[in-house]
Amino acid sequence: MPGAPNRPPEIAAPPAPPVTDAVEQRVLRRLAASRVALSLDLWKGAPNPELLAPLESAEAAYSRGDWREADSRLDALSVRFAEPRWPTLPEPFRQLRVAIPAPQPPQWDPEFTLPAEEKEARRARRLLETQVALARASVEWAQKKGIDVADLTGPLASAAEKQTAGAPAADVYVLVDPIWGALRARVPMPKPPAGRVVPTPAREPTPEEA
Repeated sequence: MPGAPNRPPEIAAPPAPPVTDAVEQRVLRRLAASRVALSLDLWKGAPNPELLAPLESAEAAYSRGDWREADSRLDALSVRFAEPRWPTLPEPFRQLRVAIPAPQPPQWDPEFTLPAEEKEARRARRLLETQVALARASVEWAQKKGIDVADLTGPLASAAEKQTAGAPAADVYVLVDPIWGALRARVPMPKPPAGRVVPTPAREPTPEEA
């Protein structure tokens, strides 16, 4: 209208950065690593059905897009991994177990006095380091088993280099997550012992209930 001030041209908002730590990605990382963990030689070719049940439930939930249910089933598997009746997972797969800290006063924790932001930053750095270590161990295991992962070694090396150099987590996960997707597609699901049926319990214990 006459006399109205000129409006500045509208500038399109920059595209939102890709989500690199959504529930779907977090579940994929745990799901693929757990699949490899239950395929390790320590299970002698056939992990106990009690361990396979939560993994198969998590796989089914993930396949239908129920990320939170899959995450809950993986929580149940992490509880199982920590039970003393099973063989001890080697590092870094041991990090898939639920954390059971030794009883001690809070002030004995070297991070007790740190600000909450610094505690969270340290936790995120440790998690990223574990993810790279798990991806490396999984790719190395797949190579020994004759699974074609030649196309994953380059991205893995780049992810490890960025993680060591302190690059932003998003720059590392954008390389690691496709590795987990490929491993989940190429590594067969572990099978129960011959003649044993994988139980399908209605509910597995969660870390909070363990």
